Amino acid sequence: MKNFAAVAACLAMLFAGAGHAQEPRLDERLLVLPLPIPVLAYVVRPLVDAPLPLVVMNHGETLDPKERSFYPMVEFRDAAFWFARRGHLVVVPIRPGFGSSAIDLPDQGVFSTYFGTVGKCTDASFRTAGIAIARLNEWVIDYVVGQKLASASGTIVVGQSGGGWGALAFSSLNPTGVRAVITFEAGRGGRVDGKPNNNCNPEKLIEAAREFGSSARVPTLSIYTENDTYFGPALSGKLLEAYNAAGGQGEYHLVPPFGNEGHFLIDDPNAIPIWSPIVSRFLEAHP
Repeated sequence: MKNFAAVAACLAMLFAGAGHAQEPRLDERLLVLPLPIPVLAYVVRPLVDAPLPLVVMNHGETLDPKERSFYPMVEFRDAAFWFARRGHLVVVPIRPGFGSSAIDLPDQGVFSTYFGTVGKCTDASFRTAGIAIARLNEWVIDYVVGQKLASASGTIVVGQSGGGWGALAFSSLNPTGVRAVITFEAGRGGRVDGKPNNNCNPEKLIEAAREFGSSARVPTLSIYTENDTYFGPALSGKLLEAYNAAGGQGEYHLVPPFGNEGHFLIDDPNAIPIWSPIVSRFLEAHP
């Protein structure tokens, strides 16, 4: 692809930084990654003179095409900064069908590519929707590591809500060089018709979590809040029980209520003191 070298060169500029600074500055930018489907990505990293371990962060989900078109470019910039300040190259792919790539004009026969379809509630394909995001993560990692823009080992995959579900699905692929998977409020099918704690098909969601756990061997941390009305404690606990019972290595943390809706914990900079000690201890335990 024509822009392949250009993107690599642009990313490489991030390495020409102040290697001797006590507190390295952060560089952030938006880039188009030349993946099998070109993907816009937010990239942030400290300006140091060495390849750094990679963190891929996956944003949330919505089935509403109009909402997808107005989706924020980066949902959790402060959380991305937290990882970057700890020595990581952070890449947040904006999935096809969101933001500037969300062009849906059904009356004109124009439809954007969208990775999150689960089908009808009665026969929801939660596994397929998760694996689609997992494959996108594979493409991102293969490209960034393949261009030697990040270390070949120590990769962390993070996700929130539907993106967290994709990260959990990613754990089932057991890719080489991946250190850990971290999810916040992971799941799909929450709040059907806008009703709190009304999941599309909870038994199918639990079954998909069990399928992911049957092949997953990557250390996984799952954080939920007590006042998440998309995936409340009763459901989130069952998801991780099924995941671990099938062979997964998941660590489950339920934190106290946060704000009016705990589902958006990672979006709020004021929540960093709540989740960062849990994440830090988990990563220390899985170097």
